[in-house]
Amino acid sequence: MLGRAGWWGRGLPNRLAPRARGGRPFGVLLAGLLLSVALLVGGCGGVLSPDLFIVYRSGSVPAAKLTMLVNEEGVVHCNGGPARHLSDPQIIEARTIQEDLEDPATKHESLPAKPASVLSYYLRDANGTVRFSDNSPHQSAAMRKLVAFVLTVAQGVCGLPQQGA
Repeated sequence: MLGRAGWWGRGLPNRLAPRARGGRPFGVLLAGLLLSVALLVGGCGGVLSPDLFIVYRSGSVPAAKLTMLVNEEGVVHCNGGPARHLSDPQIIEARTIQEDLEDPATKHESLPAKPASVLSYYLRDANGTVRFSDNSPHQSAAMRKLVAFVLTVAQGVCGLPQQGA
């Protein structure tokens, strides 16, 4: 009489095959335990990368409203749409923008708009928030880079229309 087809009970008589309480072969219980641990550790979806930032854009032109979420690995979501992927240079640019805006975000910097502003930007990251408009005085180079990044990614990666994008 051979043991069950467990990976370590092959060829052992049934009475010698390792068993847990309840009569089940120990290998079956171990395999179930290992599968449970793997699912818990893996989270059933893998490791999620942290977000770099989220940008909310609003304005007075058609298609101005935009929500863009960018994560550390270069995955971007525009207006809650499907995941899209940034190119390597765009990932580097996004990280640079986030690093350059770290100090203003920590201070929750908010620059007022001048009359006739068309687009407004609100960025939130792990450090805090930054608010400004397209014609706000005293914009930093990083804010101008963010405006260009949002435009380029909205059109080129997310495929949003050119108007207001």
